Amino acid sequence: MPQRSAARRHHVNVRAGMLEEGDALLAVDVQRDFMPGGALAVPGGDAVVEPLNHYMDGFRRCGLPVIATRDFHPPNHCSFRSRGGPWPPHCVAGTSGAEFAVGLKLPADAHIVSKATTAEADSYSAFQDTNLAALLRRHGCRRLFIGGLATDYCVQATALDALREGFQVVVLRDAVRAVELAAGDGARAVASMNAAGAGLADLAEVMP
Repeated sequence: MPQRSAARRHHVNVRAGMLEEGDALLAVDVQRDFMPGGALAVPGGDAVVEPLNHYMDGFRRCGLPVIATRDFHPPNHCSFRSRGGPWPPHCVAGTSGAEFAVGLKLPADAHIVSKATTAEADSYSAFQDTNLAALLRRHGCRRLFIGGLATDYCVQATALDALREGFQVVVLRDAVRAVELAAGDGARAVASMNAAGAGLADLAEVMP
């Protein structure tokens, strides 16, 4: 007997709000070094944890996949200032800063995707040099709901690459925060994603 597809296994009980078979939740880089007090803190970065927990609980209750990405750098990563990059050392593999944020309640069956894992290549997008696209297609995913950090860097790059890969994208407005090196960077990133074809939603729409 042919094996059932992953997409068919996820069809069971989708009910909440906007959700339907083929949806997946992508939590981008919600790590300790991006929290207040971390090595590369995103202002208000901890504010994404509670809404993402609600989203993750809802997606799992609907039988839909949850995926979490993480920066997982070697100690001599090219993005670090010691090597001429723009950032202080952060999210070094095997350190506490690379761990997911305290209080983030990832489901036991969440898929973890590590990025920027080699010294000579940086990547803001979770699709660059990872298995994310293949993972999503294997699970029959067609639409991604994206939250996490930071709006104007890894969230934006990931959302735009998802669109290029042919996925529909919904950016979760209440579950993203921006670095804002320049005032308005976060709003400009949201506008850029929206103009490229990403939808925008919040918890009341997705999980009424």
